[in-house]
Amino acid sequence: MRRAIGVDFGLRRVGIAVADELGTMAHARPYLDGRDIPKLIAALCELAKTEAISTFVIGLPKSMAGSEGLPALRVRRFAAALAKQSGAKIEFMDERLSTVEASARLREQGLDSRKMKDRIDGAAAAILLQSWLDSPRQGS
Repeated sequence: MRRAIGVDFGLRRVGIAVADELGTMAHARPYLDGRDIPKLIAALCELAKTEAISTFVIGLPKSMAGSEGLPALRVRRFAAALAKQSGAKIEFMDERLSTVEASARLREQGLDSRKMKDRIDGAAAAILLQSWLDSPRQGS
């Protein structure tokens, strides 16, 4: 089973989640700073090396109609740089409503907006990664 890291890319904060050794469960990690792309890529490459990761699953922002705009272009540029430096495979997952779902799940756990702030990005990354892990195409 391939190990993977889920990435919810943001201009300020980047949510991270890592698949367990069996490739069945996504686990949120603390967010990374998204303001310094070279430093972010270096941190992700180090995490991939430490965790024996072969794939990055990156959330691709799309409009509700399914089109890609400037945010998606930023993500694709970031992903290309990450792939070049890490040598890992990149896969994209539609991230529409992942943050909304993450927020709802954290509220169900009794967290208020202030407490959610530090966890929402990792929770969104975990939702993206879990969707990929549960997908039948993931194993190919």
